[in-house]
Amino acid sequence: MRGALLMMGSMVAFTVNDTCIKATHGMMPLLQVLTLRGAVSTLLLYLLALYLGAFRLRMNRHDAGLIGLRCLAEIVAAYFYLTALMNMPLANVTAVLQMLPLTMTLGAALVFGEYVGWRRLLAIGIGFVGMLLIVRPGPEGFSPDAGYALASVGCVTLRDLATRRMSPGVSSMTVTVLSALSVFVAAGLAAIWVDWAPMDRTSLALIGGSGVFVMLGYLLSVMVMRVGEVSFVSPFRYTGLLWALLLGWLVFGDWPQPLTLLGAAIIAAAGLFTLYRSRKLAEAGAEPGVALPAKIRRT
Repeated sequence: MRGALLMMGSMVAFTVNDTCIKATHGMMPLLQVLTLRGAVSTLLLYLLALYLGAFRLRMNRHDAGLIGLRCLAEIVAAYFYLTALMNMPLANVTAVLQMLPLTMTLGAALVFGEYVGWRRLLAIGIGFVGMLLIVRPGPEGFSPDAGYALASVGCVTLRDLATRRMSPGVSSMTVTVLSALSVFVAAGLAAIWVDWAPMDRTSLALIGGSGVFVMLGYLLSVMVMRVGEVSFVSPFRYTGLLWALLLGWLVFGDWPQPLTLLGAAIIAAAGLFTLYRSRKLAEAGAEPGVALPAKIRRT
């Protein structure tokens, strides 16, 4: 239960971060936001990693290459996600992001050859139907903002697949700090050619609050892995969608349409079922990435 509470706390922190970033819309260019938020979050995450004694740069060439790939995916994902966040309701973007457990399962099967039974494949298909209810492509196809949200899901999936291939000895906090640093550096270089907007107390508070809540979200996530059983606490990630609904309504006056809510519910249900099946397979003595005996495979 402590792990579940920490997971819910981390979802609150990440959602408040998104709310702060979205509230800067119209105050300054996106690249300025990315640069300033990156500076704050990188510094705080680095201090957190030092405090935990988890910042270690020594690694082999294979892991260094994967971290490079992860950082590149993180940069592109941050740009796409924040672009969508600035122009779509908070709950809609958050709901699309809930596709991650499904895209990760599908990606692991396609890239790593991990076994995925027909039940989880069906859940993935149903989840994609829910996603279509949220983005609702019209006669001209997906809107650019919905396309950015979906592209961010693809980039985050690539990022997390690269992370899964790293050696167990690679510190997760080191990876997190380097990812934040890469976004900061990339945004800072790109922002050289952007006219920066003057900042007032409100914009400074929003940027500072965003950096603090990002750091808090990562801290709680690390604590979750230390005190909670992963298969039990993972479903509590979906509480982030509830906070996105609440904050989107209170702060921005946005409330999703019924079809959007239905799509979000379908995605959450499909993701929860996928996590449940993975846990059942693990309890049966076969991890999802291992070839299963015929008796288990039929289930």
